[in-house]
Amino acid sequence: MNGLFDFFGRVLRGVLKLVLGLAGLVFLLSLLLATLVVVIGVSLWALLTGRKPAPAVVFSRFRQTSQRYRQGVWPGAGNSGGRRPTGDVVDVQATEVPDTPAADRDKSPRSGPDTMARVWR
Repeated sequence: MNGLFDFFGRVLRGVLKLVLGLAGLVFLLSLLLATLVVVIGVSLWALLTGRKPAPAVVFSRFRQTSQRYRQGVWPGAGNSGGRRPTGDVVDVQATEVPDTPAADRDKSPRSGPDTMARVWR
């Protein structure tokens, strides 16, 4: 009796896997068909109105912007991309900068114990 139940259990699991696989395939195909209908509809609407579809406009602006900054951040910088040649090294004298002068500490109002808080006058 146990072997009979195992057989029917395996058959039922196989049928269930087959049904769920077919349902997933139908869902995927319907999603692709809906996408195709939307793309064709937007294309036809663009042809009728004479305007480019919004995604095409966004991607063309993105492409223009990326091409503008591909040559370098600063326009007219040449081939170096706005950077100085590696031979130009400028050395400076390091000095320590205090947080605030002692005279200004007494004058500036603060907002509670937070020293980073800003107070608008």
